[in-house]
Amino acid sequence: MEDPPPEPGHKPLPALLRAARRVYGTVIRDALSQIDCDDVPSNGIYVLSAIAHATVPLSQIIRGLGMTKQAAGQLVDTLVLRGYLDRAVDSEDRRRLNITLSERGFAAASATLSAVQRLEAELVQRVGAPAVEQTRATLTALIDIADCRHE
Repeated sequence: MEDPPPEPGHKPLPALLRAARRVYGTVIRDALSQIDCDDVPSNGIYVLSAIAHATVPLSQIIRGLGMTKQAAGQLVDTLVLRGYLDRAVDSEDRRRLNITLSERGFAAASATLSAVQRLEAELVQRVGAPAVEQTRATLTALIDIADCRHE
């Protein structure tokens, strides 16, 4: 027995996720452009925000991007060269480097967070907080499915 055809106007979930990501990306890019930070590489936005709002090591942040070590190193180098990150030798272990947000990096991370908060507030106005939280729970479950398959 075949599945029934989708209802008219029904959009596949992957198409909705891609379009939603584009909306977030556009809002974030606009906010960064307003503070002259429009040269942040696309994956750099994630790195800056994660460093600003997380207490996890940079290696774990990079792992979340699914990048090779070489690509991650290039991304960090680019963020340092463009003035978003500061890199310094660890005073306790000279073999380690400490990566921190520069003033410009903090401004970019703050602008990103504010843009996301404004967008999500507008979303709550349109569909209500319970619907937004249900969407968050659904997406978290989807990510958990992927994580379980990789273990």
